Amino acid sequence: MRGSFITAYGLTRRTAPLQLPLYTAFDNGPPITVSPQHFAPPQRGGGWGASADSFLRFNEEALSALDVTAEARSDPSGFAIQLRPGGRTGAVPIRSGQTGQVAGGVVVQPRFGWPGVGRVLAETGWPALPQFHALPLVPGSGREVPPWVLAGPVLMRLEGLMNQMRRGYQECEETTARPRGRILWHRHISESLTRGRWEQLPCRFPDLGHDPLLLQYIRWATERVYADLVRVGQADFVAAGLAELARRLLAILAGVTPVRPRLPDLTRWANAGLLNDTVYAGLEALAWVEEERGLGGGRELDGIAWSLSLSQLWEAYVEGVVRREATLTGAEVRVARLGETTIPIAWSDSMHRSLGHLAPDIVVRRGRSVHIVDAKYKAHLAELDSVGWSRFAEETRSAHRADLHQVLAYASLYGAEDIATTLVYPLRYETWVALREQQRDRTTAELVHGGRRVVLELRGLPFGLRA
Repeated sequence: MRGSFITAYGLTRRTAPLQLPLYTAFDNGPPITVSPQHFAPPQRGGGWGASADSFLRFNEEALSALDVTAEARSDPSGFAIQLRPGGRTGAVPIRSGQTGQVAGGVVVQPRFGWPGVGRVLAETGWPALPQFHALPLVPGSGREVPPWVLAGPVLMRLEGLMNQMRRGYQECEETTARPRGRILWHRHISESLTRGRWEQLPCRFPDLGHDPLLLQYIRWATERVYADLVRVGQADFVAAGLAELARRLLAILAGVTPVRPRLPDLTRWANAGLLNDTVYAGLEALAWVEEERGLGGGRELDGIAWSLSLSQLWEAYVEGVVRREATLTGAEVRVARLGETTIPIAWSDSMHRSLGHLAPDIVVRRGRSVHIVDAKYKAHLAELDSVGWSRFAEETRSAHRADLHQVLAYASLYGAEDIATTLVYPLRYETWVALREQQRDRTTAELVHGGRRVVLELRGLPFGLRA
């Protein structure tokens, strides 16, 4: 249930934020050690004492949202709690193990840098927007990320709200347990009561998305976002692109008087129920900007809790590259995110069902050939080139073998004469350029068995720059 987003996201006006610890890490990077100083009462000899278990319990939800694993371990200095980042970037609050109150925060930065993430988002049309979590604000996180991280979703939401409003005034009819607008008593008697569903109330009400006051709120919010983006300057490629989007929205709103949104209005509308997702998302965005929480790098130090799956973002980027290449050959592209590559697995005993289907990320068909592409947000190709297979850690070896077995399993599903499989890994731009100059950005192997030929390819692409 959505409920009140004002309450859910902790959007309450505050005084100057306290200086609380903010831990930073990189996705899939080394763990960071949390000091008990701010999260547990003082102990004789230091350490966590009895607060360790409560710290882990209080922060389980937030850390899970950011794909961060809390690990309790012993080291030469005693008992320690480490936070191991996974494949998401973002920020979440950390609670005290003693009081349960927010006592700090953690920010996971992208290992390929913010510019790379920004370029991928811009090139792919923001397919993997940050996910916002119903958690308290994250102390000190507002200035740790570029302004576009949250400005992008805000503008996308406001644009969607405006597009809906331009369709013209509408009246909606819905059947709900909560009365709204005008109850259609004749339908209630003929439809609900006759079926024994007395609690179901057919209602007719105006669509909130066409309230003229919203235009004034949107104008004000767009101006604020635009001003913050312009402040960054042309040096930030993504911010400049979003600033242009904001200018286009302001041109549409020419003649509309800007009015600062009132949180009571937004809360009342949000709690009215029966809002479509576009309107509700727009109201959230207005609240974020009004409270100066909608922009990383804004006027407040505290920021909204959010996360972004870098694996999904990488898959979207690879899909875009494959589609551009496919247009040159007239090939057909099918993708897993649209359910176009799903192949169910039929088990004879449902009790033994461990895997329901296989779904390659991307399948390219041209004539009698099939090309299977799987995007892997891992550093395997760069590590292979740097240290070689013999110096791979066993854990990394196992993960890489699993990737190879996966795409070969996909290849076995197709009866085409020519089958190619590609694992696509991200590279830093400098690494990609160096490998490409040596013609080593692609490595191939060939399997011939039972009259079938399968080509296996490892391919590197620069994260954030057009290939």
